[in-house]
Amino acid sequence: MVFNAKIPYNDLPPLPPEVDVETKTILKETIAARSALAELKGLGATIPNQALLVDSLILQEAKASSEIENIITTSDALFQAFTAKTKQTDPSTKEVLRYREALWKGYNDLKDRPVLTTNLFIELVRTIKEHSGGIRRMPGTAVANAATGAVIYTPPEGETVIRDKLKNLEDFIHAEDDLDPLIKLALIHYQFEAIHPFADGNGRTGRIINILFLVLNGLLDLPVLYLSKSIIEQKNDYYRLLRQVTEKGLWEPWILFMLKAVKDTAIFTRERTLAIRALMNETMEKAKEKLPARVYSKELIETIFRQPYTKGQFLVDAGIARRQTAAEYLKELERIGILKPHKIGKETLFLNVDLYGLLSK
Repeated sequence: MVFNAKIPYNDLPPLPPEVDVETKTILKETIAARSALAELKGLGATIPNQALLVDSLILQEAKASSEIENIITTSDALFQAFTAKTKQTDPSTKEVLRYREALWKGYNDLKDRPVLTTNLFIELVRTIKEHSGGIRRMPGTAVANAATGAVIYTPPEGETVIRDKLKNLEDFIHAEDDLDPLIKLALIHYQFEAIHPFADGNGRTGRIINILFLVLNGLLDLPVLYLSKSIIEQKNDYYRLLRQVTEKGLWEPWILFMLKAVKDTAIFTRERTLAIRALMNETMEKAKEKLPARVYSKELIETIFRQPYTKGQFLVDAGIARRQTAAEYLKELERIGILKPHKIGKETLFLNVDLYGLLSK
């Protein structure tokens, strides 16, 4: 049957596909992607306080994933809003912060119940969109070309149909088969996007599922893979290859695209992690040399590397100092050029200048 973009794709085939998804080329790229992921995971295990990397890298992932959906904010606005207590945050920045919240929610849920389910998908999209909606019930959803308005895909319709397809997806995710998890990741991501179960937020929910799937399969310990960076850099190819699976059944180019995205992103994230660690060590040496002995501590420097902006309350929460003393410590770090003050509403935040510069590259 010839694919018709304007007809609901209720005939979307179940997983796994009835084609060879373990070609020689795919398996070769799978080995390279697994190696890059293993190096990233191994690096994380050598860092005493892994939480240092999480907030900054997850915020960058949240920003890139949302940007794919044309929800745009700046790194500075995002980092400020994450740190400051302000009601003046713009809607796009709030939505990006909710993506981060959804990713953390999914990660923490996996610790308690290591399964990826339709109910979890619904909780993720509700967190991202800040509403109580669920599976699409109303007909009329279509994906259109942003430039021309032409319909390029109409996802399955009918709540029962959608739930049945999601149940097949769940079964495939947890099936004990011989498929490499990275190949499965590509199949799962296509299928979720093709089912398009929600009125909005499908792309971001699908990209969170990617990261959770890697954690579920032990390929990551923490949800720090900055995968959306690779996708947004090749956004046209991403959508083109998704459509080629739907319209022509061309799985190999799509799987290769996703494997390369995982490999490239793992390499990038590892290099960025190494750069953050090196910068933190340099900052520790500088602070140890220039700060009074009563002020300097390893924990103090680690705290100001949790994200680019910090404030006295963070030092209090970390058990480093009481409120007044915390303010003095931040002023000392400002004095030696590590931090720079910024007034946001009624609060004064302190920017880790070099860390911000590194993350903004």
